[in-house]
Amino acid sequence: MNELFEHAGAWGIALIVIVLISWFFYRYFAPKNWREWAGAGVVQAFIIALYAEMYGFPLTIYLLIRFFGLDSEYVSASLWSTLVGLGETGMMISMLLGYAIAFLGVGLFAQGWRQVHKARVENRLMTEGLYAYVRHPQYTGLFIALFGEGVVHWPTLFSIILFPVIILVYTWLARREEQHMLETFGEDYLAYKRQVPMFIPRWGRWRQLAAASQVKK
Repeated sequence: MNELFEHAGAWGIALIVIVLISWFFYRYFAPKNWREWAGAGVVQAFIIALYAEMYGFPLTIYLLIRFFGLDSEYVSASLWSTLVGLGETGMMISMLLGYAIAFLGVGLFAQGWRQVHKARVENRLMTEGLYAYVRHPQYTGLFIALFGEGVVHWPTLFSIILFPVIILVYTWLARREEQHMLETFGEDYLAYKRQVPMFIPRWGRWRQLAAASQVKK
C-alpha cells in the first residue's frame, strides 16, 4: 500500500500551498470584526485539513481502512479514486472537474470583492455586475471553490463535514450584513433584496453569472 501513497509526506509542499491559498483568501475577504474572523477561522480549518491530507498524510483513507473495513483492489490517497475504483483515471477526472469548478468559484470570489470594494469607495449600493444575479457573489464563489476542491477534487472526512458548516456560518454572516445594508440604504436595498436571490442565481442565469465573473471593472 505504501507505494500507492508515494506523494504523501510532502509536508513542505503542504505548507506552501496552505500559506498561498490562505493569503489569497485573507487578501480578498479581509475580516473586519469577530463574526467575519469566526467564519474565516472555519475556512482556514478547511484549508489546513484538506491540503494536509492531500500532500501530507491520507488520514481519511487510513481511517476507512483501519476502522471501517474499506476493502478495495485499488487503494489510493484520493477517496474518489479508491471508492469508484477507476485508479489513476478516476483521480484525473476528479482533479480536472474539481479544478474547473474551483476556478469558477475563485473568479466569482475575486470579482465580487472588486465590485463591492468599488461600491464602498463610492458609498453606493452595488446592484450591477455579479450583484445583479446574487446578493452575495463573494460567498457564492467561496462555496463553489471549496466544493470543487474539497468535495469534487479531493474529498476528506474533514472537508465533507466542514463544508456544510461553512455554508451555515456564512449564511448567518450574510444575514447580519443585510441588516446593516437595510439600515444604510433602506427601501432601495429592500427592493433589491426582493428581486435578487441570496446565493443561488435564478434558473438559467448561471451562464451570465459565470461570464460576469470574468469582466474586470
